[in-house]
Amino acid sequence: MTFLYQSGRALAQFCFNVLGRMEVTGQECVPPYGPLIVVANHVSYNDPPALVASVSRPLESLGKKELFSNPVNRFLMRGFRVHPLDRSANGVEAMRTAIDLLAQDRAVVIFPEGHISPAHSMREAKAGAAYLAMKTQAPILPVGIYGTEMFSPRRMLFPLRRFYVNIGQPFTPPVIEGRITRDVVNNVLGMIMGRVAALLPEEYQGVYALKRVSHDERENTNHP
Repeated sequence: MTFLYQSGRALAQFCFNVLGRMEVTGQECVPPYGPLIVVANHVSYNDPPALVASVSRPLESLGKKELFSNPVNRFLMRGFRVHPLDRSANGVEAMRTAIDLLAQDRAVVIFPEGHISPAHSMREAKAGAAYLAMKTQAPILPVGIYGTEMFSPRRMLFPLRRFYVNIGQPFTPPVIEGRITRDVVNNVLGMIMGRVAALLPEEYQGVYALKRVSHDERENTNHP
């Protein structure tokens, strides 16, 4: 863990715990070593520092290459374990970088929804997290974050609000024999996002709450 990352994590913990009310559950679920894919919903720009403050392991993330445009930004991004990403490469470069990091037993953060949800409830995720999980068979750590949307990123040092980081049990996707089809990817993605949704209040679950209700209804139909 670099000095800059360690210092930033300590500052985030102080601000979120003393000048705010961050409540974290499930910290004991974080594997202490080995490759790990940390998957979370995305409601605010405050989510990444909330993860850094609540997960005991150093976290690697990907950031658009424009963030590395000058020496100062480049130094800060590298210190906080952010890796440059060319968004014009159709996800190939991001996948390759994430696979390389997992091969080094790192913990990689992914927000599968891609962008912050304007309504603060979960929306359709992109397939990258499912592909990465099936390709590497790295454990997935689901995390549900909510309440971070209640304060502006400009107030990150003084949040003065209560917010929550719920960490679930790690799991691995099923091993797929043969060709990975779109249906298989969608099923694994639904499994991943369902685990995240289960860590959130109902009003934050969005489309994944609806999907879980539909699944439950099918189960009840099949088993009268």
